[in-house]
Amino acid sequence: MFGKLYVVATPIGNLEDITLRALKILKIVDLIAAEDTRQTLKLLNYYDIHKPLISYHRHNEDIRSDILIEKLKQGDNIALVSDAGTPGICDPGEEIIKKSIENNIEVIPIPGACAMINALIASGISTKEFCFLGFLPLNKKLRTQKLKEIENSEKTIILYEAPHKIEQTLKDLKQILKNRQIVLARELTKIHEEFIRKDINELIENIQNIKGEMILIIEGNLNKKEGDNLLNKLTLEEHFEYYKNNGLIKKEIIKKIAKDRGLTKNEVYMYFLNK
Repeated sequence: MFGKLYVVATPIGNLEDITLRALKILKIVDLIAAEDTRQTLKLLNYYDIHKPLISYHRHNEDIRSDILIEKLKQGDNIALVSDAGTPGICDPGEEIIKKSIENNIEVIPIPGACAMINALIASGISTKEFCFLGFLPLNKKLRTQKLKEIENSEKTIILYEAPHKIEQTLKDLKQILKNRQIVLARELTKIHEEFIRKDINELIENIQNIKGEMILIIEGNLNKKEGDNLLNKLTLEEHFEYYKNNGLIKKEIIKKIAKDRGLTKNEVYMYFLNK
């Protein structure tokens, strides 16, 4: 009988932010796969849990995944943990989870702390719809594409960033954000937890020597919504001419109008076909 893979969320700072269920699982599994065994050992020692540990991180995922799959097939139950928070969210875990599913091994999530959700709910920025982009790419072309995505998104955007890169990231964002709200959350659940709610120029001026894991919560593009509403006040013919004057071909125009007005492409197509 195969063992089970438990994906266990651990505290993101305060060691008391762990669920009773997570503690129970960590006590009963046969093995704990940890991103950094030294970091996980601090948590285990705090709760007097003594279990074998195996390192499982970005640089050994391929090899260790195969080893863990064999152990699961032999009947061992394994808990997967990252340094902090939920495994697989900008942390190792995706590979072993996929391989477990492929091998018909049961994957059981043990919910708990997740830094981006904690930052979002205390940001004061809309939580109705949001998009998590993780870390911005370092590659210039890919980074530009992501920045463009942020510029156009009507949803709240969530980013992770490291202290030594935060200044450059804020400068890049400054080029597109204009007057949008932005919140920098850092050191969540720790002694120096802080939410910095300033405009982007003030943020850039006040981040020298700033430390800790950082999360940026960025307001969606509200101006884009206002522009779309104005387009919907046009007649369909005027709407069509607007996109035509912007160089779009008929097929693209029909697709855009359908999206703007919440119609199907066929409805828009039939309207102009009958004209």
